[in-house]
Amino acid sequence: MNHRLSFMLAAALLATALPAFAQPVHLTMCGNRPNTADKTCLVDGDTLWLHGENIRLKDFDTPEPQTAICGGAAEVALAHKASARMLELLNGNDWTIERFGTDGTRSKRRVATIRIDGRDVGDILIEEGLARRWPNGKEWWCAQ
Repeated sequence: MNHRLSFMLAAALLATALPAFAQPVHLTMCGNRPNTADKTCLVDGDTLWLHGENIRLKDFDTPEPQTAICGGAAEVALAHKASARMLELLNGNDWTIERFGTDGTRSKRRVATIRIDGRDVGDILIEEGLARRWPNGKEWWCAQ
């Protein structure tokens, strides 16, 4: 009996340590959808909802699509390009998600990394000029 309990505990710990594989989903932009238990959509290039869980992707940042924080219309246009590319990446490929806890915001978003063939999607967006490193990357789109 004690051996069985040890095995079950080890299996549970292993399951939480491994990256979770995302079930096939088709993402669209969230728009003004209400927050529900099954909400699954992309907020912008670095934030999404997956089965009711609000997720902030870590280590990169994309321009904000709702407001022109610093770069005006060019920032908003770049934000839409980053979001469109993220949709293309996630809808066109198999990917995995690894969760790391929550961020420090009031909404306590889950922090995670999504990988396609082992590559962080943030690295792809950065290489394509659609995102910056976060927190230490310069908001270069502000100068455009």
